[in-house]
Amino acid sequence: MANQLTIKQLEEGRSLYLQFEKRGGLLPVTVQELSSGHIIMMGSLNKEAFEKTIRTKKATFWSTSRNELWTKGETSGNYMTIKEILVDCDQDALVFQVELVQGGACHTVNRMGVHRKGCFYRKYQAQEDTLEFIKGQE
Repeated sequence: MANQLTIKQLEEGRSLYLQFEKRGGLLPVTVQELSSGHIIMMGSLNKEAFEKTIRTKKATFWSTSRNELWTKGETSGNYMTIKEILVDCDQDALVFQVELVQGGACHTVNRMGVHRKGCFYRKYQAQEDTLEFIKGQE
């Protein structure tokens, strides 16, 4: 069906035509904590994960490392409730704007043993070609 779409329908229309076929069935998803605006993680989404996300209101992804459907928080309890879903102009990338139910989104822990709020806890220092922890994320 996507081949029959016009650019205007895809970019300006009100109908959803997610372009899963462009990248072998997966779309990239940026996850943003709605209250702070912080980007907390990235994920991949297939059609099944999208449908489950819509149905349950919990962020669900396709785990490329485990090759299976994965709802964030199933094992940790750190669920992410979907508040808004943003779709880019080409309908081939999404932003999940979420509310963290508890804890953090990242599987790593800080030096106090607490799950980090997000997976982006270091920044690149070009002059030294090193990574530096963001304040409070050590």
